[in-house]
Amino acid sequence: MELKLTKPIVFFDLETTGINIAKDRIVEISILKVYPNGNKESKTWLVNPEMEIPKEVVAIHGITNEKVVTEPTFKELAKEISKLIEGCDLAGFNSNRFDIPLLAEEMLRAEIDFDMKNRVAVDVQVIFHKKEQRTLSAAYKFYCDKDLEDAHSAEADTNATYEILKAQLDKYDDLENDIKFLNEFSSHKKRADFAGFIMYDDEGNEVFTFGKYKGKRVADILEKDKGYYSWIQNADFPLYTKKVLTAIKLRSLNNKLS
Repeated sequence: MELKLTKPIVFFDLETTGINIAKDRIVEISILKVYPNGNKESKTWLVNPEMEIPKEVVAIHGITNEKVVTEPTFKELAKEISKLIEGCDLAGFNSNRFDIPLLAEEMLRAEIDFDMKNRVAVDVQVIFHKKEQRTLSAAYKFYCDKDLEDAHSAEADTNATYEILKAQLDKYDDLENDIKFLNEFSSHKKRADFAGFIMYDDEGNEVFTFGKYKGKRVADILEKDKGYYSWIQNADFPLYTKKVLTAIKLRSLNNKLS
């Protein structure tokens, strides 16, 4: 089953120096852009992360420090990547929890704004886990009856994820071939930031999910504890989380002025 699209959707996968969204960097990014008419274009880049790739991570994806030392940095690639994904919805495997947050961090470090205001995201792993509870390689075998060659190669993982989503639509009658539906189905609780430090409650208010103010409304805490905002801005939180917090602070200030 082909996807019913009203605008392009970008399937992408990252290989990185680790799993810390705030600190780790991209070493490979692969993008598969699918257009509403079914046309596709793809691009894969190796990236110089400007930091050491730990040997235990190299053992997983096979990308060594020597392999990327002469490759462009993400900052050098950021404008091209931003242009390629502009106006597109996003999709990936575990992308809501990892790939999108880390991509946002890299974009913000490169001084390119990034948000999800006019796009939705489909996480194929969440659909898979809700339906079958497996891994990417198992998903590829289960849905497509194929063995995933070159697992942990960004390009192989990206194309496998695209094929899996199409196969999921064929297999499950209750999955609608609609990107907004798939966005909702492949999402957990709605996050205000990518990393999940700030979530929305049932009434649509932003609340903290950590620390001494866990479960408390962000706007109320910023008003009550004037130093909490500065502490987060100066602490080791993702840049996108800090951006969201600033937006809430400014919104609250504008509401008071009006």
